[in-house]
Amino acid sequence: MDVNQYLEIFLDETKEHLESLNTQLLKLEQEPEDVDTINEIFRAAHSLKGMAGTMGYKRMQALTHDMENVFSEIRNGSMKVNSNLIDTLFQCLDALEEYTSNIQETADEGTNDNQQLINQLNEFLKSEGNAAPADEKPAESKEEVVDEAAEKWKDIKVGEPERHVFTTAKSQGKNVYGLTVYVQEGCLLKAARAFLVYKAVEEKAEIIVCNPSAQDIEDEKFELDFSLLVISEHSLDEILQAARSVSEIEKVIGAVYEFEAVVIDESKPVQTLETKPAAASQAQSAPAKTNDKKAAGKPVVNRTVRVDIEKLDVLMNLVSELIIAKNSLVSASNTEGVTGSGFNEQIEYLESVTTNLHESVMKVRMVPIESVVSKFPRMIRDLSKKLNKKMELYMSGEETELDRTVVDEIGDPLMHLLRNAADHGLESSELRIQRGKPEVGSVYLDAYQDGNNVVIEVRDDGNGIDVNAVREKAIERGVITAEQADNMTEKDIINLLFHAGFSTAKQISDVSGRGVGLDVVKSKIESLSGEVEVRSKLGEGSTWTIRLPLTLAIIQALMVTVGGEKYAISLGSIQTIEDVNPSDIKLVQNSEVISLRGSVIPIIRLSKELDIESSKSPDDNLIVVIVKKGEKLAGLVIDELMGQQEIVIKSLGKYISKCRIISGATILGDGEVALILDANALI
Repeated sequence: MDVNQYLEIFLDETKEHLESLNTQLLKLEQEPEDVDTINEIFRAAHSLKGMAGTMGYKRMQALTHDMENVFSEIRNGSMKVNSNLIDTLFQCLDALEEYTSNIQETADEGTNDNQQLINQLNEFLKSEGNAAPADEKPAESKEEVVDEAAEKWKDIKVGEPERHVFTTAKSQGKNVYGLTVYVQEGCLLKAARAFLVYKAVEEKAEIIVCNPSAQDIEDEKFELDFSLLVISEHSLDEILQAARSVSEIEKVIGAVYEFEAVVIDESKPVQTLETKPAAASQAQSAPAKTNDKKAAGKPVVNRTVRVDIEKLDVLMNLVSELIIAKNSLVSASNTEGVTGSGFNEQIEYLESVTTNLHESVMKVRMVPIESVVSKFPRMIRDLSKKLNKKMELYMSGEETELDRTVVDEIGDPLMHLLRNAADHGLESSELRIQRGKPEVGSVYLDAYQDGNNVVIEVRDDGNGIDVNAVREKAIERGVITAEQADNMTEKDIINLLFHAGFSTAKQISDVSGRGVGLDVVKSKIESLSGEVEVRSKLGEGSTWTIRLPLTLAIIQALMVTVGGEKYAISLGSIQTIEDVNPSDIKLVQNSEVISLRGSVIPIIRLSKELDIESSKSPDDNLIVVIVKKGEKLAGLVIDELMGQQEIVIKSLGKYISKCRIISGATILGDGEVALILDANALI
């Protein structure tokens, strides 16, 4: 049984359960008596324990088992929820996330037993609930165990080859034991449990005989128990402990196995037996595939998306329409004397189907940002304690959907902005009271769709950004000169916060900053073809706005030419297209600008930026594409307009990633490649 085939499903479901536990524990802290929340938590912990056990992750299973015991006591009313217990449970979730992260990277949970957390959980059980499980049975005497074991083993047929192996092992100072394993009555996957017991026992011993046969056990042709005869250098207790570590095992009994020795002929080679279930022997012969060995391959990447069946129905229907359209075109091309209008109708039909198909596929790739933001309330709770500041997080728009690839990448930037708001933004409770503000600071995370973009805002009602402090720090650090600072607007100075290594913190903390962060946030968002800007008012708070495209795969673009070469500019960043007389261009601080409806807009000559000779005469009117980045406008000077087109974005790969003004390429209808210009980078 190769459990690696279930690894992606395990990771997906584990992450869902951990998100649920994080949310439900926060709720439980506020409403300790809420029965629904307690039941939900118990179910999630129970599922996690079962999944970890099935996959053979014993450390993860042991921790979730003790967590489940605590939740069980809370559910029974034997234990009361308090702040210390919640803190410990959150530490357990962090430990489980660490296990999950290790499994994703190496397919192995790591070596941290988290014994301290397990001891803490057991302390809670002893001091506030009944420590011993209700169904604990009195220990059986050694004689009873041996009698029960002997009864189980008397039907096992042990032939001369097996006795030969036992005799050889005995002569080498090894022990021969018999084990009988009892599976719990409600166990659904008996064969899987048997396999896990085999795996656990094989770490300490060599299995020689099993009853029923290996094949019968694999086919679940056994009741609730099976027996093993093993040889080992380890003590019986160690082997019993290994077998008992598997979940859903009722009990394991064992004793020294008495057998009739055979005379060994030294001239014959010692015979070894292959009596493990096929699954177990396969696992042993191919250790790289089993999850108890570190996988040498690349990390397991979580690449699944759960899709509503109705979306797949629409997709299937559109693919069938596409086939009909293709058949119609084939038929039309084979018909002699076909009219141009008939052919054009087929092309229009095909265009309609492909547009709908694109929209449908895009919807399939879309996932709610809830999976990213659900961990933030817990983070704010922890920060509140760590920074000794009272604060609340208010979230809206968690159901807003984004392309899966974007959702996977925005977690870190959002986390940094929230930490920034908590650490730098919000004042201490004493200062807030002095300023007439509520004692508890507020941090907001709002997400909403705006046209073809998703906007995520992180704001706080804290101190806001001290522009003078930023200016002085920037001059001190040599980021700008005093002369440059005099000519900069308040907004320009605030944007210096995105400069690499820039921090205004008087004291470096491990909560945010360390001189890195906002520059990383900016570069990450821009790598997703998005933008980030900040608005702030001293004494009232700050708002950080992230704007991201709905999808990164297919966009509407304006096709243009510069010096005979074709380029694409995303329609999402274009405001207007202007016809400008060369005499209207002015120089401000040695840079070309135009005045357009009361706004002064800088001009970017693409022929100069792309190092291409323009095909237009200097006396001709200029075609200027006005593009926008946040509140900034700029005019891109092109040679010719070709028109609007839906394009598929293709990555240029690592080798050309240094060229920031080119964000990708597309293949045109005639097979020619056109580069896509990044208006944000140009501005």
